[in-house]
Amino acid sequence: MNTIFSALAEPHRLHMVELLRDGPLTVGEIVDRLGLSQPQVSKHLRVLSEAGLVEVQPIANRRVYKLRPQSLQDIENWLGSFRRLWETQFDRMDAYLQALQAKESKPTDE
Repeated sequence: MNTIFSALAEPHRLHMVELLRDGPLTVGEIVDRLGLSQPQVSKHLRVLSEAGLVEVQPIANRRVYKLRPQSLQDIENWLGSFRRLWETQFDRMDAYLQALQAKESKPTDE
């Protein structure tokens, strides 16, 4: 998991993942969209590939990159463990707010 987050911590790599969310792209297409040099893009894609976030398909002399759904599912599963904590906290906050509202809506004795 640390490898995945380290790879995504770099803004250009995160942007590449966001671009690939819409579908596979060649290195040249990523170069055009990000305005980086081809060697820079290839270096970033290698890091993403080593982290298991993308996979490459060589087609003739082109390399087409696409997201690996399993790595994204791993992130989702990891976040899910925290989601339970958040939901518990939100439930407690909701109960507290309802208690405050009930207290405010009670008529006061004059």
